[in-house]
Amino acid sequence: MLVYMHKKLLSSMRGFTLIELLVVVSIIGILMAMGMAAYTNAQKGTRDAKRRADMKAIQTAQEQYYAVNGEYARDCSASVLSEELPANPQDPKNTGVFVYSCASTGTGAAYDYCACAALENRNGNADAGCSFTSGSDGSAFCVKNLQ
Repeated sequence: MLVYMHKKLLSSMRGFTLIELLVVVSIIGILMAMGMAAYTNAQKGTRDAKRRADMKAIQTAQEQYYAVNGEYARDCSASVLSEELPANPQDPKNTGVFVYSCASTGTGAAYDYCACAALENRNGNADAGCSFTSGSDGSAFCVKNLQ
């Protein structure tokens, strides 16, 4: 009798239906899509944080150069700022529009600079032309002379 009940119990469990499997696969697909979107945004945020830190390093190097020489360096490269900036910061993506720029104006002690990095999340403090106006599109994070 026990063997008969065991066979009957096994024959009543046939597995999952096709609908159940499709629902599970669909849910897994939706969860993976949401996870990939969050991962992509996290990567963009990390690259933007690196860009901000690089611009701050350039600003710090320029300010140190100014303290020693009485004027800003006419170039933001590590070759000019060798003591203050040991290596040229490089954009983490370094493709297309994601590059660093440094503009300069003036002469002598009246020399000014502005260094910018294009951002992926467009949450910067200026536009790519070093315009810090309230109407700027926030596509870049820029630093300029403090003196």
